[in-house]
Amino acid sequence: QLQLVESGGGLVQPGGSLRLSCAASGFTLDYYAIGWFRQAPGKEREGVSCVDNFRGSTNYADSVKGRFTISRDNAKDTVYLQMNSLKPEDTAVYYCAATAGPRIGFCSVYTTNYNYWGQGTQVTVSS
Repeated sequence: QLQLVESGGGLVQPGGSLRLSCAASGFTLDYYAIGWFRQAPGKEREGVSCVDNFRGSTNYADSVKGRFTISRDNAKDTVYLQMNSLKPEDTAVYYCAATAGPRIGFCSVYTTNYNYWGQGTQVTVSS
């Protein structure tokens, strides 16, 4: 059974950092593009970042550029999202998702491109 499990969420003060992890079980992440998404209360789920299924190229939403970093460790079947300089508006449930994609080198921050989703981890940025 294909599963993605997120971890690392929590409560952090503005300006703080968190590292989220997305671990795969039942399949290897090597050939999958991975995306991180978030959903705040009353808002639609939005793309945060993605890493492609070939060279590890990345893409970020404008709202997190320069603050968040996505990385993957295929040996551990895990993808990370390092979040620095967190702001209250970053508060949301964060999800990771996987897709084999239509081609090698695929990377997308659109939810409709992803087939497999984790259950999410809560990130709360508050003083």
